[in-house]
Amino acid sequence: MTASHPAEELRGAGLRVTAARVALLDAVRDGDHLGVEAITSRVRDRVGRISHQAVYEALHALTAAGLVRRIEPAGSPARFEGRVGDNHHHLVCRSCGAIADVDRVVGRDVCLGPLDDAGYVVDEADVTFWGLCPRCRPKTG
Repeated sequence: MTASHPAEELRGAGLRVTAARVALLDAVRDGDHLGVEAITSRVRDRVGRISHQAVYEALHALTAAGLVRRIEPAGSPARFEGRVGDNHHHLVCRSCGAIADVDRVVGRDVCLGPLDDAGYVVDEADVTFWGLCPRCRPKTG
């Protein structure tokens, strides 16, 4: 699968193409689970002045269009990533807040589905694994 240009993706999603939206999409995809402040800073580096409100609105539009994924680990502000459509999960460090992607777990109870689906048709699981990242984990040995 070849990556298309952000402008083509925006058009394909029915969104207006602006320099700020292209820069925002690039920032999210080049970043590592960035928060709004970091995204805003990166977009400003490329296009100049842009308000936080404009960034929030663009992130909302990109998320609704499926071009960006919003994740909200407990106790953390929203973060955004460009990896979409594959139902992957996340590892979050309890100490520093670092986030890493982990491919969908197969064959483990946590991802097989709820015991009682209450009549829902489940099409996605949002699983977050918590622990300590290699930098924060106590060294043993």
